[in-house]
Amino acid sequence: MRVPMSIEREVAILKLVDHPNVMKVYDIWENRSEIYLVLEYVDKGDLFDYINTNGRLNEEAAMYLFRQIMSAMQHCHAFNICHRDLKPENILLNAENQIKIADFGMAALHQSEGHRLETACGSPHYAAPELLKNKHYRGDRADVWSMGVILYAILAARLPFDDPDIRVLLARTKKGIYEMPE
Repeated sequence: MRVPMSIEREVAILKLVDHPNVMKVYDIWENRSEIYLVLEYVDKGDLFDYINTNGRLNEEAAMYLFRQIMSAMQHCHAFNICHRDLKPENILLNAENQIKIADFGMAALHQSEGHRLETACGSPHYAAPELLKNKHYRGDRADVWSMGVILYAILAARLPFDDPDIRVLLARTKKGIYEMPE
């Protein structure tokens, strides 16, 4: 069986990155029809469910979580790794509310200062405007945009750019049209 490229990429990156806020991969093996990954156990679910259950968080609780996200991504960016799909569903929590960034299947290596990525990927609600405009972009900067959207979601318990019509959602994101919560 041929291992899909996204899984190969994710495993390679997870083995490379050793950070307390990035999910660890312990082992991988395959047979003719299946691939097995042994990953760190994270028991509390994802940040999306946490926000839905707890509602908007106060600033202290939000910063406790957000600092961990920033620390993990700063570490990844130091190794020129761009996640490109940061969203609450890919951020897991353990029983101690320790963040674990997961799902590096869309990750990319930022090869040099002038290097720009071309592939639009990730989730529309968290995607940077330059991705939505089909421009070449820096993956680390796209990750920073996604982190800003995540912080907004943690503090407001809703998304800054949202609409049931995907065209309206994309237009609002491209233009930076959002409302500040009370």
